[in-house]
Amino acid sequence: MTFKQFLLVLRARWRVALGVFFAVVIATVVASLLMPDQYTASATVVVDSKADPVAGNVYAAQLSTGYIATQVDIISSERVAQRVAKLLKLDQVPETIEKWRNSTGGRGDVTVWLGTKLQKRLAVTPSRDSSVIDISVTWDDAKNAAILANAFAQAYIDTDIELKVDLAKQYATWFDERSRALRADLQAKQKRLSDYQSATGIVATDGKLDIENARLAELSSQLVAIQALRQDSQSRQQQIGGNFDSVPEVLQSPVIVGLKAELSRAEAKLQDIASTLGKNHPDYQTTAAEIASLHGRIAQESAKIVASLGSTTQINQRRENDIRAALEAQKKRMLDLTHQHDEVSVLQNDVATAQRNLDVVTQRLAQSNLESQTQQTNISILTPAVEPLIHSSPRLTLNALVGLFLGGILGVGAALVLELTDRRVREESELPQLLGVPIIGRIGSSTIKARRDRSSAPLLARVEPT
Repeated sequence: MTFKQFLLVLRARWRVALGVFFAVVIATVVASLLMPDQYTASATVVVDSKADPVAGNVYAAQLSTGYIATQVDIISSERVAQRVAKLLKLDQVPETIEKWRNSTGGRGDVTVWLGTKLQKRLAVTPSRDSSVIDISVTWDDAKNAAILANAFAQAYIDTDIELKVDLAKQYATWFDERSRALRADLQAKQKRLSDYQSATGIVATDGKLDIENARLAELSSQLVAIQALRQDSQSRQQQIGGNFDSVPEVLQSPVIVGLKAELSRAEAKLQDIASTLGKNHPDYQTTAAEIASLHGRIAQESAKIVASLGSTTQINQRRENDIRAALEAQKKRMLDLTHQHDEVSVLQNDVATAQRNLDVVTQRLAQSNLESQTQQTNISILTPAVEPLIHSSPRLTLNALVGLFLGGILGVGAALVLELTDRRVREESELPQLLGVPIIGRIGSSTIKARRDRSSAPLLARVEPT
């Protein structure tokens, strides 16, 4: 349907559209006038962002969309509505009890029934960029609307305190059980540590490890020194061969030095005797014998010194073996002692960890016990509800505008529905679409007089060809 066709339909069906329009408008206005007046009262609560003096946490981190949405759900919950009924003692009003019996036949709980009724009259609107929540109640009476709005705000605060106290009590019970278990675990670990210290003789301030470590270092130094001496004596013993004069001990020996001095004097004396008295002189023979004796004594002393070098090498070897054995024993003792200290450290760490865990749980237990006894909350009433002076519904002007809008839509819709059920041809362009045949002529409209004048004309002459 084109826009032109739409206008033609409205022009043809204007009476129907206008009738529906006025009917809807009049019905809306009459219904608004007949509806009882409803009053809406609002109380405003705010979630404080300051730190909780009991719990010690900061609520500012919780003031997110999710947290505010949770508070809105709590206000709208059945628990708060039932608390309002009990707070205002609505469940004790005879008229209310009679309505409950007529509605439910006496089944269920009157408080639950009242809570459901109150929830339908409640509207909770959170602020977009702040922690303010608006609690509105719509009622037939302005005074009761304000009373119910304030009751919902107070019931919300009481419920919030109750939820926190119940949760704190649950935490306190759990922390108490955990503290007992952790205390028993700490005592068991302390006993294990003391038993191990008693068995090994290690105390917390034991300096035995440092002493043994110093002894190990000293033995290592002694081993290095004796190895150097043994290697030096072995090297000199291997280099001696048959040449004793190259041995430093032989050269530095006082006995050999004295014998060599006497030998030099005897050799000088022998040369003097040989030059003056000749080799056959008895003094020459005596001096030669003395020189031979000195050579023998020097050889004997050198042999003794060389032999002492071999003994020194053997002694150094035995000392090295003894020191090495002592060093190995000291190493084993150090390993055992280190292992014992490591075990003590592990046990001490276990005790310290158990103590820290117990301290944390004990602190949380004390905090939970304190929270379970508090009556403080981070929610307060910002603006209490007051009795509204003007009813909130029905709104005659708004309903009239809505009636005008709906009447216009329904009037146009009624005209289109009638057109669809009783199809009419509104313009010549619709004929080819409806019949599927071309238009071969058009009969024009004229007045009665014109028709009479044309009545005598032939039929073909009155038809306008297309």
